[in-house]
Amino acid sequence: MTSQSFRPSDTYNPLYFLASVGAGGLSVTFFMYLMFWVPHKGRPVPIFEDIMSAFSTGSVFMQLAIAAAMLGIAFFAFNNVWSLVWNLVQVQKFKQTPAYAQLKSSNAEASLLAMPLAAAMTINAMFIVGLVFVPRLWTIVECLFPFAMVGFFLIGVWALKLIGAYLARAFAEKGNFNYEMNNSFAQALPAFALAMVAVGLAAPAAMSTVPLVVGTSLVLSTFFGTFAALYAIIAMISAVPAMLQHGVAKEAAPTLMIAVPLMTILGIMVLRQNHGMHTTFDAHSAPVDTLIFLGKALGIQVAFLLLGSAVLRAQGYFKEFVNGPKASAGSYALICPGVALSVMLHFFLNKGLVASQIVDKFSPAYWLITGIALVAQFSMVWLVLTLNKKHFGEPKAAPVPAE
Repeated sequence: MTSQSFRPSDTYNPLYFLASVGAGGLSVTFFMYLMFWVPHKGRPVPIFEDIMSAFSTGSVFMQLAIAAAMLGIAFFAFNNVWSLVWNLVQVQKFKQTPAYAQLKSSNAEASLLAMPLAAAMTINAMFIVGLVFVPRLWTIVECLFPFAMVGFFLIGVWALKLIGAYLARAFAEKGNFNYEMNNSFAQALPAFALAMVAVGLAAPAAMSTVPLVVGTSLVLSTFFGTFAALYAIIAMISAVPAMLQHGVAKEAAPTLMIAVPLMTILGIMVLRQNHGMHTTFDAHSAPVDTLIFLGKALGIQVAFLLLGSAVLRAQGYFKEFVNGPKASAGSYALICPGVALSVMLHFFLNKGLVASQIVDKFSPAYWLITGIALVAQFSMVWLVLTLNKKHFGEPKAAPVPAE
């Protein structure tokens, strides 16, 4: 391959599935406008009819917000699907190469969990697309929940099989796992995939009125969510000694913030479960309980954001891998923390502060906190577009290979 025809994406890496995950996550950030600004009385989420009613009767601001949300959801959902399909095609070609065999015999085998992670993200994104763009979807939504749970469950089984194969190899014999190279939180990626499955499985608990569906949703989401939390804790704690001894692997430094999307995903899973337990099984909790729960999750996120950003600045990561000459598929891992922070802020504000009557909805304080969420969101929009141009844009002279 000549330098004139080179693009970073020409050298395939399974971490490119994170481009699909990031785009799907950004579609969720735009759905937050509709979720918390459009009235949807009697339903846990806004649907097409609610959105059109608010657009026809709302203020100019409401109309602009709805238009921006629908355009953002459509654009990033399309990119989510396009990137998923591209990755699925490329990974089949990648499996025929020596590079795949090398990956399967190294710590990097954990990166294969980006595949079920992206697949689960796409199902979540497509459900949002259905709510926003498909008229009368709510009339058949109960019929869709079992199919959605089967889909998420099968993706969960896929993820567990990949994890099982990886751990079996790593634990089978001495030397199968390079502890010295475990100097990042990259090994927590399988937990991210399981958490995405869990939050998808929890959706029927929040939206269905059929006790069997809600109960099944609660049980399955709890199983995968617990597995995700356990795996993440073990993977992250085991990585700390290697990071302290050898420093953080520069190319994998964005993984230091993987706890941020994990807390948002598992937090939303818990909120969905609590809603189902309240509406179907008459189990109640006070709004202030939700406020404290979300506050703890947000505190953990800020801690890891500060840690990750400090290390990234010290290593000059953005100067090299985002704006500079080097290219790494792992750069797409930077999108998830910003997206997750934006979504968490919306939930913390609306389900925590507003529901507890600490902040009035649409007050100056409300828009101040919302503004922080919007800054995080549009920073990630810029980052996605920048990385897509760098990795998938016009071929140019080969960048310096990532170390």
